Amino acid sequence: MAADGHDLALGYVSNSTAAEETAAAVRAAGARCVTVRVDTSDEADVEKLFDIATAELGRVTGLVNNAGVTGPLGRLTDARTEDLRRVVEVNLLGYLLCSRRAARDMAALGSGAIVNISSAAATLGSPGEYVHYAATKAATDALTIGLAKELGPDGIRVNAVAPGITNTDMHAAMGDPDRPAKAAVRIPMRRPGEPSEIAAAVAWLLSADASYTTGTVLRVSGGY
Repeated sequence: MAADGHDLALGYVSNSTAAEETAAAVRAAGARCVTVRVDTSDEADVEKLFDIATAELGRVTGLVNNAGVTGPLGRLTDARTEDLRRVVEVNLLGYLLCSRRAARDMAALGSGAIVNISSAAATLGSPGEYVHYAATKAATDALTIGLAKELGPDGIRVNAVAPGITNTDMHAAMGDPDRPAKAAVRIPMRRPGEPSEIAAAVAWLLSADASYTTGTVLRVSGGY
């Protein structure tokens, strides 16, 4: 994002060290960056995030909905209600809250772009692992398509990127840090994705090169 000339308001829920490291990299690339501790499932936190972004950086022109949780791996019959609720609140309600505020701000400008992070799980279902997570990602795809139609007349584009298995900390958080390597045999390209490969797709969808692209779910999954 910074390399493309974007200033960034970077939200994080707990890892302030990682947030500041990313902010330093953004600034080294020549862009401005502000970090904000935020739980995107909380309406007041979302409003704070956008208010700080606007005060520090100016009008919001793009939103990347990237916050996501899975809860522990396992069958739905074994899932705790509190884990199910947290997954829905972060992965779906959080996207709705952020998109609502972004749409309000961008409509005043007559332009803008939203990119939601979906998942290949939306179409695969993820049986035995996290069907609840997959369900929220299917909802993300529906949100993307519907909101693109709703906001198109306002000059706002809405798209999604659906990654496959990618080397991130999410796998350790769900209890299986070696999952990407173990899953490689099921992926046509025989390897997991890297965060930079997902980021490149997001950057394209936010760019002028994608000016006529909206309502699209771009799968970046190594063929999975």
